[in-house]
Amino acid sequence: MKLTYKHTVLACYIGYIASATVNNLASLLFIVFQEDFGLSTVELATIITFNFLTQIFVDLFGAKFVDKIGYRRIAIIASVFLIAGLISLGVLPITLDNTFLALCIASVIYAIGSGLEEVIISPIVEALPGEHKESAMSILHSFYCWGHVGMVLLSTLYLVILPEKWFILPILWAIVPVCSLVLFCGVPIRTLNEDSAEHSMPLLSLFKNRLFWLFMILMLCGGASEQVIAQWSSLFAESELGVSKLMGNLLGPCFFALMMAITRTVYGKKAEKLSLPKALILSSVITVIGYLTVCLVPTPYVALIGCGIVGVGVSLYWPGVISISAKALPAGGASMFAILAMFGDLGCSVGPQMSAFVAELFGGQLKIGLLASLIFPVIIGVSLLVYIANKNKKEL
Repeated sequence: MKLTYKHTVLACYIGYIASATVNNLASLLFIVFQEDFGLSTVELATIITFNFLTQIFVDLFGAKFVDKIGYRRIAIIASVFLIAGLISLGVLPITLDNTFLALCIASVIYAIGSGLEEVIISPIVEALPGEHKESAMSILHSFYCWGHVGMVLLSTLYLVILPEKWFILPILWAIVPVCSLVLFCGVPIRTLNEDSAEHSMPLLSLFKNRLFWLFMILMLCGGASEQVIAQWSSLFAESELGVSKLMGNLLGPCFFALMMAITRTVYGKKAEKLSLPKALILSSVITVIGYLTVCLVPTPYVALIGCGIVGVGVSLYWPGVISISAKALPAGGASMFAILAMFGDLGCSVGPQMSAFVAELFGGQLKIGLLASLIFPVIIGVSLLVYIANKNKKEL
């Protein structure tokens, strides 16, 4: 069978599902790591930090070498590390005496794969033939969310049936990156500037551009806004709201990811008719409302509905900023995507770590830590208002 660009898109979709799995699976097991291995909230936050800090270093590597190594090789290497990382997440905690160290090692391994995936998949999709790139990017990123939803549902079902065999679960999920590995070995892949007279901007030129700094800040705050709820909602539901693991996962991370997926998919169908900067400002308002609902509503199940509201709000941050950047800086090339991914990962690390630190200052109250994270969507909204105002001035 001849592989076409449709198979290239499918490989990218599966790659993002694999990334969603490795970035969020461990958080579903946090209560196991606390009760069975005695890990603290700060130690759990450190595991998250190892994941995303590793991705940051990988993003830096990608920014410098992705064009030299080649898109296909990077995609294949990413799949291999995702497979190895998921297997390690299942094997190392039950074979090493130091569970915390074991989880950190596994986190670093699968983070290398996830970091390489996000460096390479957006440029691959951006380089495909066709128009309506904003729509394509939003639908691509919706598969991260659909993967998150499916992972939470299937993993929760598994943990309800076989809670003591939790270590087999990550090994089963390694099947997903195996599928992307097979596809990336044969699908057709184009590079970003293949049909363009423009050449990629040097990194130094990118960093001298004030717009690029704005986009980096937006990516950082977007990653933080997203991962605070993605990483802590399951533990928050069980430990502070008193909700069962099943309902906590369904109304916490699963509902959050579901609303992200639906919003990204719907936006992907309508993207060309809407103003992306204005949509992102509305997203920041929705995110604030969601966080306030989670933190301040006294009824547990209603509070968890706030997770879904946050999912709607944060859904457009990552693909939206990437699309705005590609339009504003068309010669940015793969290096620009890599740096933006790095700042997104920095936010993914800073957000959960900051919320855990604030929670510990207030006696381990995650609710206070989550409330402190409101700063991130507020920065996004204000920054985009400034961006639109400056853009309108230039057009006058």
